[in-house]
Amino acid sequence: MELKKLMADNQIQLEDIPQIDLYMDQVIQLFENTFGSMTRNEEEKVLTKTMINNYAKGKLFFPVKNKKYSKEHLILIAFIYQLKGALSINDIKSLLDGVSSRTAEGNLDLDHFYQLYLDLAKLNADAFMNDLENQAGRAAELNEGQPAQLEKVLLASSLVHMSNLYRKAAERIVDEVKETEDEDGK
Repeated sequence: MELKKLMADNQIQLEDIPQIDLYMDQVIQLFENTFGSMTRNEEEKVLTKTMINNYAKGKLFFPVKNKKYSKEHLILIAFIYQLKGALSINDIKSLLDGVSSRTAEGNLDLDHFYQLYLDLAKLNADAFMNDLENQAGRAAELNEGQPAQLEKVLLASSLVHMSNLYRKAAERIVDEVKETEDEDGK
């Protein structure tokens, strides 16, 4: 397994986001340049006009002005991109609704919040590498004397199981966020 490619945990860094508003095609190009190497195959698209329009229609971020996306929009789209692999669009909306509205109202320093996310993502990537090596070692140990292909099946199954546990935990957190915002009236 090529861990280096797997660990090319690309993120859009704050310094990569232009200080000027971008048109949709420029937004797509920024995301393709950053995340394109992470796609599974050539046909897979990182971000499309349809996706962005659906996020806007679904009110996953505050409205754009003059068909241009601000730095804050790009940060929210980056969050959506990271979250969509594990959460439903409705869960993403619930999770980011307060972030988006507080940003639009000027009550959240989104740059700082996003930097906290980036710092946590870096720590997560390091912890993941250690855990992946441990999981691979356990699969090899348990599979001793069996074909190597079965070891890969064990490892993949174990990783999917861990992914499901993390996803279920994230969904519970989304439900707690929804309940809190319903109680607070946002």
